[in-house]
Amino acid sequence: MERCHPSEVYELFVRHMNTPSVVVDNGVCETATLVQVHSARKHGVLLEAVAALSEHGVCVRKGYISSDDGRWFMDVFHVTDAAGRKVADADKLLVRLDSSLAAAAAATDALPPAKEALCLLELIGVDRPGLLSEVFAVLHDLRCSTVDAKAWTHGGRVAALVFVRDEDTGAPIHDAARIRRIESRLRHVLRGGARGARTVLLDAAAVGNLDRRLHQLLSEDREADRRAPSEGPTTAATAVAVQEWGERGYSVVTVSCRDRPKLLFDVVCTLTDLDYVVYHGTFDTDGDHAQQEFYIRRLDGRAISSEGERQRVIQCLQAAIERRASEGVRLELRISDRRGLLAYVTRVFRENGLSVTHAEITTRGDMAVNVFHVTDVAGRPADPKTIDEVIHGVGTDCLRVDEERWPRLCSTEGDAGAGAGAGLFSLGSLVKKNLYNLGLIRSCS
Repeated sequence: MERCHPSEVYELFVRHMNTPSVVVDNGVCETATLVQVHSARKHGVLLEAVAALSEHGVCVRKGYISSDDGRWFMDVFHVTDAAGRKVADADKLLVRLDSSLAAAAAATDALPPAKEALCLLELIGVDRPGLLSEVFAVLHDLRCSTVDAKAWTHGGRVAALVFVRDEDTGAPIHDAARIRRIESRLRHVLRGGARGARTVLLDAAAVGNLDRRLHQLLSEDREADRRAPSEGPTTAATAVAVQEWGERGYSVVTVSCRDRPKLLFDVVCTLTDLDYVVYHGTFDTDGDHAQQEFYIRRLDGRAISSEGERQRVIQCLQAAIERRASEGVRLELRISDRRGLLAYVTRVFRENGLSVTHAEITTRGDMAVNVFHVTDVAGRPADPKTIDEVIHGVGTDCLRVDEERWPRLCSTEGDAGAGAGAGLFSLGSLVKKNLYNLGLIRSCS
């Protein structure tokens, strides 16, 4: 029998100890699926757990994050599907969490499998009415097929991730001269003036979570700082505060806003990319309102140390929450994919005075499944007559208004029920109770 070297045995032991343990239980409470994650502390693992939940399409109703301030932590999430029911495919959710967290434990920069035969365009620049129409028209003219794409607008800026391949062959685009031509044409479309604009053509494997990358693009572009003084927050009910708990060396971040899909992901993603570690936290929803509280330190173990740093955290969190808050009418397009489809549809929007604030483009086999959020060119709600004309122009059998909204989908009357609420206290009390039980504070009052 071959014997392993002691160093190999130790490496296997460490890998086993660091691999997160995940439990998905539909029997604990009557109204929600319970997800528990127990893991060695590693920067980015919490984000991977929240990202896996978001990508699975579940709604995080409430939960908490608890740590012994050392190397271990436990996350508990109460989740439902979009209709407020227990998660039906709990086994698939468990597999997704196990896969994502195992990769994160092995390497925090682990990437998901790359999209085959695709290249990625990163676009960032000044937003204006009709911009996406011009982008897709250029790509169609250059015989680039858009397979998947996401675009967000916020603070007068636009960021987009566009997966493309050769329209004729379906192969990735590698020709250097053609790449330069694509970049040149798109830079012209994204004319940025003093603010600048850029396009980057990458291999699809060079990006991980697309939502995280969009956050990074807009954050690096500092779109929160570009907002004119007269421009208030797009969501008046969004409140973010950062306070100090000097006794324990924590900075305490509180968020109070309207609940919506992926809210927890957006907050945790922002804190992670700002190089903060969440040691403890609670998050809860009441109808369409969400409250979150996180006890954080920087990677070097220190709390926020200056007013400038505190304000920067507040600005970044507010921007992250607001930039995904989709404005306008939600239009869903389901149609057989064909050449020039996006260029045509977005041109119809532009010619009817509609501006796209958010877009998500997906190709499933030979079907295009696209979602657009549109307003008028001034950012106001679109005229229903205009929407009706656009629907008739594109096709009533393939383009429709999706009137479903998050609060109606994911909220129930009053609380989620005694089962879902068991063990959850007022905001912050659970965190202090956990610290008290661990012997880290003298009182949980």
